Amino acid sequence: MKIFKSDVILGKFRNYNSTKRKTALKVALVVLLVLGIGFGLLYVCGDFEKPAIALKNESPLLGLQRPVDIALSDYKSGLRDIEINIIQNNKTYILLSAHYPKGIAYKQFSIKIPDQVKLVDGPAILHISVTDYSFHKNENTLNKEIIIDTTAPQLFFSSTDNNINQGGTGVITYSASEALSLTGVQVENIFFRGYPINISGKLHYITYYTLPLDIKDKKINIKIIAKDSAGNESSRVFSCLVHCKKFRTDKMNLPDSFLQQKMPEFQIRYQNLRNKSLIETFTYVNEQMRNDDLKTIQSICQKSEPEQLWQDVFLRMKNAAPMAMFGDRRTYFYKGSSIGESIHMGVDLASTANAPIEASNNGIVSFTGVLGIYGNIVIIDHGLGLFSLYGHLNSIAVKNAQKVKKGEIIGYSGMSGLAGGDHLHFSILVGGQFVNPQEWWDAHWIADNVSRKMAITGQ
Repeated sequence: MKIFKSDVILGKFRNYNSTKRKTALKVALVVLLVLGIGFGLLYVCGDFEKPAIALKNESPLLGLQRPVDIALSDYKSGLRDIEINIIQNNKTYILLSAHYPKGIAYKQFSIKIPDQVKLVDGPAILHISVTDYSFHKNENTLNKEIIIDTTAPQLFFSSTDNNINQGGTGVITYSASEALSLTGVQVENIFFRGYPINISGKLHYITYYTLPLDIKDKKINIKIIAKDSAGNESSRVFSCLVHCKKFRTDKMNLPDSFLQQKMPEFQIRYQNLRNKSLIETFTYVNEQMRNDDLKTIQSICQKSEPEQLWQDVFLRMKNAAPMAMFGDRRTYFYKGSSIGESIHMGVDLASTANAPIEASNNGIVSFTGVLGIYGNIVIIDHGLGLFSLYGHLNSIAVKNAQKVKKGEIIGYSGMSGLAGGDHLHFSILVGGQFVNPQEWWDAHWIADNVSRKMAITGQ
């Protein structure tokens, strides 16, 4: 076989190109490796970003019960060392000092002044220092000027004349040694919020409250609670002169006609009642639904205007006869057997069918709609935790958040809900608790127990 010179030259050229490609590939791999190592070193050593420090509450006040919430983060190399101190009068008090393993990017703390740290009320510095796991050990510090306040507010009664009728409304006014962030009256486990008012040009507080209906059967723990902006809390016990009242008892026989008339309405509206008998439906409505309604009403009454919206005596439904009174204790019987009990938490007033219902006083509508045993209802906020409720309405003529004037028509009477005939169920509530409405229809009671204590001309 004859080999031409051109073939030899072509073979050498091919070998040369192959060697050149291999060399280029090796160089490229080395470059990529160097770049990878470089980027890796840059990632580790090139983190120049400081850890982040965030204070959740910006108030400068720090008390024994009011913590400062601090969030620290570093999402690159992670948190390493943390130190939180308070500096006062050239002394440093360590609140927290910690070292964390690598991999922790976020920490949140709620820091309080420990009992063993003896600080004095006045200015101080909150010092926060945090480092990360970067090659440079980036550090961030924060020095925030704060005010140490560990002194609880003092309370002073504006009047020691505290009378209350069983089932009625109590009113107390008082002042404090400093402005309060939260205050009110604690009756057993029920808290009635207090509101700031102006009496004779000075800051005072007022709280409407009530006592349990069975007050005469037990000793009641009642006191004013006060908390300042630094979280310091104090309390002061006070006594009330309780005027006991005997409430009526009533035995109510439930005829089949009533059950056949009213229970299907609940079975249609509430799906969980559709397979129950009429008696089972009544028992559920009278017990479970009544309790659920109370919780809903109390939730609505948690938000009240911080000023008095009402004026003078509350209106009573015109030309209406009382059908049931506040505090009536009812026992329900069906064919001679007791099937339930309830306490009537309002006054039932009956006039003509579909009678116009007026707002009992100035206020803002807090709720309109259908609510369990009350049927169609309207709830009006009169400010400072005082509300009125209108139940069993046939129709409603106002809307939520609407301002209403005393005497303005808000709806028409009916028999919606657990009502056997056309009437108005009228209730008054303080702090979400039902009280006797008759007091608020009495101008003398209002003058003696509310207006005199508020000294309204000072508002």
